[in-house]
Amino acid sequence: MELLLEWNEKINLTAITDPKEIILKHFIDSITISKQIKENAKVVDVGTGAGFPGIPLKIIREDIEITLLDSLNKRINFLNEVIEKLKLTKIETIHGRAEEFGQNKKNREQYNYAISRAVANLATLEEYLLPLVTINGYTISMKGPEIEEELEQGKKSILVLGGKLEKIEKFELPQSDMGRSLVIIKKIKQTPLKYPRKAGMPAKEPIK
Repeated sequence: MELLLEWNEKINLTAITDPKEIILKHFIDSITISKQIKENAKVVDVGTGAGFPGIPLKIIREDIEITLLDSLNKRINFLNEVIEKLKLTKIETIHGRAEEFGQNKKNREQYNYAISRAVANLATLEEYLLPLVTINGYTISMKGPEIEEELEQGKKSILVLGGKLEKIEKFELPQSDMGRSLVIIKKIKQTPLKYPRKAGMPAKEPIK
């Protein structure tokens, strides 16, 4: 948290600067997905930003191997310092766009879980996430309380990309009335090779 606030004065990492709010809305929120992730899993956090949910998850889960992916190099520099100062292991940062990362054979279908928080609507997001997970792997999208419309709009995308809605976990953050939803999608078949499409396309023209 100290590093986050220190770096936030130089580069825009978070609009939340009150320590109590950071603990609740960033740290506690991030670790709510821990119970969904099996032991020794290989995880990729897509669009990690200031390291959420990836860094808090890694702090409490030494067993998992995690890759933090972000398209802004200055955020990657921040994350590298956090990793070094906290002496975290089995964690790497990658500077890149999800579309290009997912088309690289080295990364494609290599992870047990692809996770994301506050990145894009489901129709777009699943095109970033599903190509990265193995068959029988999962994508976990961290969302707010109202997700019905987004789910409806994302139905076609999930199907085309080889996924199937497994479950939705709804809850409130402790000692607050802030509702959250985890949308958990299981990959049941291989993602067609043309996905993800080139940079910008999933956001501009989601699969519908």
